Amino acid sequence: MPYLNDVAEANAEQNQTAQLKEAVSRGTASRYLFEPDNIMDQLSRRIVGQDEQLSALHDMLHVVKADLATHQRPLSVMLFVGSTGVGKTETVRVLSELIHGSSDHLCRIDMNVLAQEHYAASLTGAPPGYVGSKEGHTLFKRDAIEGSYSRPGLVLFDEIEKADDTVIRTLLNICDAGVLDLSSGTQTLNFRNAMLFMTSNIGVRDLAAYRRKFSRGWRRWLKRKPSAVKEQVILTKALETRFDPEFINRIDRVVYFAELETNVLKRLIGKEIEGLNTRVGKHGLSVKLDQAAFDYVSSLYDGQYGARQIKRSFRNELEPLIARHINQGAVNGCITITCDGGKLCVR
Repeated sequence: MPYLNDVAEANAEQNQTAQLKEAVSRGTASRYLFEPDNIMDQLSRRIVGQDEQLSALHDMLHVVKADLATHQRPLSVMLFVGSTGVGKTETVRVLSELIHGSSDHLCRIDMNVLAQEHYAASLTGAPPGYVGSKEGHTLFKRDAIEGSYSRPGLVLFDEIEKADDTVIRTLLNICDAGVLDLSSGTQTLNFRNAMLFMTSNIGVRDLAAYRRKFSRGWRRWLKRKPSAVKEQVILTKALETRFDPEFINRIDRVVYFAELETNVLKRLIGKEIEGLNTRVGKHGLSVKLDQAAFDYVSSLYDGQYGARQIKRSFRNELEPLIARHINQGAVNGCITITCDGGKLCVR
C-alpha cells in the first residue's frame, strides 16, 4: 500500500504541474506557488528585530515569483552579514519551512568545515584518479538545490568567511553561471532554479569595539548612539578585506542584520515560551512566567550573543526546572515560574 500511495501522490503532482504549466503558458499564473506577502507576514513574526532587513528578502521573492530573474544564473544570491544570534541562518530555515514545508528542505553547507584547501573536493568531488572520483560524491544535495517546477531550491553557505580561498573560488561559477561541473566530468549540478544564501560574522569584533566606545566616557555622558552608517562601513570594509572583488561582485545584495536591542526582549522571550509550551504540551502542561521570572531572564540577556543567549538561558535555567516537575509526576495544568532570591522556581 505505501507503494501505491507514492504512485498516486506522484501522479497527482504531475497533473498539478501540467495544469500549472498550461496556466503559465497563457500568462495567467506564476510557476511558483509561494506568495511573497504571506511568507513575509510569517517571517516578520518569527524573525525578531529585522524588519528592514527582511524587506530586502521580500523584494527578492517578488522578483522570483514574477519569474523576472535571468535563467542563466541562480534566482538570487544574497549575503547576510551580522553578529551571531541575530537571525541570519534562522531566516533561511524559516523560508525553507514556508516554501517546502520543512526547515530542513535546503542544502546547507557549514563552511567552517571547509577551512583547508583540499576540502574543496568535498564540493566538487574527488579529482580523476583518486578514490571515489567515479562516484562523484559531493556535500551538495541535488534535490534541495534543483527544487521543482513550482518551488525553488534553497542553498545556504553558512559562515562563508571561514572557508578556504580555494573553496570560495569554487563558488564563483555557481554564483555567476548557476552550474557546477563535478570533478568526475560526468555530472553537473544545476543551481539555476535555486536561491543562494550566504551568512557571515565577519567584522563583528571591529563592530563590537566600535559599540563599546558608546558605553563609557563622554559618549555615554552625552547619550550618543552608534551610527548605523558607520557600522555598515565597518562591515563592508571587513568584507572587502576578506573577499576578492570578483566574488563580491557576484552577490546580488548584501544585507546587514542589526544587533538585537533590549526593546525586542519581550518578543524573544515570548517566542521561546511558545516553543517550550509546544514541547511540554505532550505532558498536558503549559508554562508561563510571572513578572519576577521575566525580569530575571531578561537580566541574563547579552546583546552581543543575540537570541542564542535567550535560548541558552531557557535550556540552562527553565528546562531543568520544568523537567524535574514533570519527572515528579506533575501532569495537566499550568506551571507558573517565578524568581525567588535570584533563582527560578515553580510557584
